[in-house]
Amino acid sequence: MNLNEQVKAAATALQAADALLISAGAGLGVDSGLPDFRGREGFWRAYPVFAERGLSFGAVANPAVFREDPRLAWAFYGHRLNLYRQTPPHAGFHRLLEIGTAKPAGYFVFTSNVDGHFQKAGFAAERIVECHGSIHYFQCTTPCREAIWEAAEETVILEENAFRARMPMPQCRYCSALARPNILMFGDWLWLEQRTAAQHKRFANWLTELARSAAKIVVIELGAGSAIPTVRSTSEQVVEVLGGRLIRINPRECEVPPGHIGLPCGALAGIQRISA
Repeated sequence: MNLNEQVKAAATALQAADALLISAGAGLGVDSGLPDFRGREGFWRAYPVFAERGLSFGAVANPAVFREDPRLAWAFYGHRLNLYRQTPPHAGFHRLLEIGTAKPAGYFVFTSNVDGHFQKAGFAAERIVECHGSIHYFQCTTPCREAIWEAAEETVILEENAFRARMPMPQCRYCSALARPNILMFGDWLWLEQRTAAQHKRFANWLTELARSAAKIVVIELGAGSAIPTVRSTSEQVVEVLGGRLIRINPRECEVPPGHIGLPCGALAGIQRISA
């Protein structure tokens, strides 16, 4: 099928579905103006200071940096926290919410993004899985206890030229140690996962109910690459188990298993074409 036929097939499948799963990677936020850190060069374009030092995303998004250079660690995460707070989600989020809330069996979101933009766009918090955690929640770096708290009142101020966080940096609410985002980082054995585990449990219960009621599901996957395949594999597993249809929207990696639909375009363009 050509692209127009694929779009029509996607619209038909979506219209006939009883339930919608939205699965999303970093590519979804590109249309909002957020960086997706695709490959080392993409990360370095977003953060030239790390290119000068030869530091990869994996080296910076690492709990070791909070021990070895906490002002650099909080410059990176503080910049992202401020960026995500200031950036509005693009129109595609709102269209997906309209589609999802109209489904008789509802919707769920499964995302590797830590930016909180689904909640910001109005999606119900109890219908979202953030499989890598969220930058809008903090924990102790030690950690001193199994405690995660909302970071709405926390601020991080940067020295832009030096790309260093100013003192004071976020501290644990229960001890004097440094705080960190409740995000699963590379080589991370200290991430507190109970918030995300509760999200996974609600998601599993929803899928069980869909299977029990024989509801027809469509999965719209947006901007999820194969480098870290958690989102893509979840999309494929859901449609394999429940017998649904996968619509994969990705400008570079839109390949799908037989019988499913791949659209080679950006997230917002794909949503708009299907809606039209």
